[in-house]
Amino acid sequence: MALAFVFPGQGSQAVGMGRDLAAAFAPAREVFQEVDEALKQHLSRLMWEGPPEELTLTANAQPALMAVSLAVLRVLVREGGFDLASKVALVAGHSLGEYSALTAAGAFDVPTAARLLRLRGDAMQKATPPGTGAMAALLGAELEQARSICEAAATDPETGAKEIVQAANDNGGGQVVISGHKAAVERAIEAAKAAGVKRAMLLPVSAPFHSALMAPAADAMAEALAETAIATPVVPVVANVTAAKATEPAEIRRLLVEQVTGNVRWRECVAAMAGMGVTRFAEIGAGRVLTGLMKRNAPEAEAGAIGTPTDIEAFLKTL
Repeated sequence: MALAFVFPGQGSQAVGMGRDLAAAFAPAREVFQEVDEALKQHLSRLMWEGPPEELTLTANAQPALMAVSLAVLRVLVREGGFDLASKVALVAGHSLGEYSALTAAGAFDVPTAARLLRLRGDAMQKATPPGTGAMAALLGAELEQARSICEAAATDPETGAKEIVQAANDNGGGQVVISGHKAAVERAIEAAKAAGVKRAMLLPVSAPFHSALMAPAADAMAEALAETAIATPVVPVVANVTAAKATEPAEIRRLLVEQVTGNVRWRECVAAMAGMGVTRFAEIGAGRVLTGLMKRNAPEAEAGAIGTPTDIEAFLKTL
């Protein structure tokens, strides 16, 4: 039974995440300390005590979610004798989770991933002036329908000016997230409702992620990644923008840059992993968002989350 590890993205953060891991396991405390030192910030204290609005800031949420995922993995390895290279067939992550997946597979070390994600979060936040961009979830829409809605909504009916609005995340199960200029996203919401889409709503995010408006952030990441050593991962990574395996460091570098402005093809990533023989998915880190999506995208596969000491104990018993 082939196993894949998947790693959550933004939106899975919650105050208190990782605290029980740190209390129970020295290897988890090590990871949180490494991240704190790499960022010269008590990020772990923010994760455990809040306030939530500060934890939700992109520059904090991204390294924080990676820290919890890698803390879980290190406990599995050190306390449970788990060997990723021999036990896991593939890894993948949703948006920032791709960095967690790559770090799990040895392409980056934890401090490097923390610094890259801090830079990525800062660059994404600065890419557009506050209030100019937005994201929305279309629930009950498939990708092609969402793209048609975006294409129609991109033109301002009053001025004829073209704005950006595009599919950002194809999460599967009839859930597509769109991203772009705020006015165009709002037009797309109205068009989606008129087209009978079950639910269309703005998301509480601070920038239009995974859209062409993120081009300045992609440039910043290209510069940072050009100076960052990337090792060949011990397990192939299924990349967000191609929904295909990536193993070459140069290709991984290029795909991480493309990912900033590109569509997260999560539905296709899951289908690709299932097509490669994966029958069991384990979500490593905070929350259960991907586990919920897995039930819609690969209903025949087994899916579960590993984020707490109890989860770790239960998972190790299944091996």
